[in-house]
Amino acid sequence: MTVNETLKNNTSIKLGFVPSHLKLADTHIPDEKGKLPRDDMGKLLLLKGIVETCASSPVHIDAIQIMYFPGICDHDSQELINGVLEIGLEPQLILMVGGPDPMNPADEDAATELLLNGVEVAKRHGIKHIGSTSVEAWMASPPPADEADFERRKQQIIKLHCRVFTEGKMAESSIESWHLEFLRPGEMNTFTSIPSIQSVVAELNKKVGRAFFKVLVDAAHCGDGDLTREENAQLIHQLADDGQFEIFHASAPTTRGCVSSDDNWISSLLAASASTGALKYVIVEVFHHADPALQALREYDSNHGIDTSCGRSYQDIVHHNLTEIVLRLNNLKNRGLIDSGPLT
Repeated sequence: MTVNETLKNNTSIKLGFVPSHLKLADTHIPDEKGKLPRDDMGKLLLLKGIVETCASSPVHIDAIQIMYFPGICDHDSQELINGVLEIGLEPQLILMVGGPDPMNPADEDAATELLLNGVEVAKRHGIKHIGSTSVEAWMASPPPADEADFERRKQQIIKLHCRVFTEGKMAESSIESWHLEFLRPGEMNTFTSIPSIQSVVAELNKKVGRAFFKVLVDAAHCGDGDLTREENAQLIHQLADDGQFEIFHASAPTTRGCVSSDDNWISSLLAASASTGALKYVIVEVFHHADPALQALREYDSNHGIDTSCGRSYQDIVHHNLTEIVLRLNNLKNRGLIDSGPLT
């Protein structure tokens, strides 16, 4: 659907974005009847924003990762995903779990039900890749008391996701991979780094008998964590060697805005990711600095509320970040640091 394309991606790595720049509170979150927000003409605001961002993008966009909140009615989810397909994009879902604590055995049934809801939507539309922040409740969990407490939490997460895999009959579905995402300390306090979540993914894959589960690596969460760029780069290579990595989120640490505020975390970890040969998707993710849905995060860290737009629209910031990613991918290829052919 891109009609303004001026820069070609010369690699086989696919490019996409999360439409979080449209404000989660205004576009993503359903009302009590499961209805998504619409404009005065009855159009879904989320789909409208996706279409407008793609139509004016200076680079070709291959995929959209949609944050899928529980409770969206079937009509609206179908309209949204079909609308993405109609403009020639690959839809992926990021399953959101609000309310239940995935690490609490008492919440297992509720968390399973929420995840299965999203899994069924993905299956119904033939979606191949899903992601989730389903390993820990957002901004609600204290740090583990000790190693035994961490292990208890980990085993509950493994039990939950194995249950969803089995009850959702995912092995027989269109879904090829499930990408688990860790978050920055504060947003999560148990799974806040590649090593902490890699141990979950490794055990899950042993139980399901194949490398179905992956780690979704987000430059923002790496940059806001305790490990260095070099340490994260080494860990990304280990993930790739074990078949546990395919998707990289190009998102600026702390501000989650323009790539100009990333202090080189994106470029550094993008180079590491691309050089593994396992990278399939780079997804740009930008959050609006005044999104009401993220007020709790701004209260935790006021730097998350910094406006990095310099007077531009958030759509322009997404376009800027997409352009930066394509330039970096093309330069990595030109310098022989990745071996990727042209898109087919």
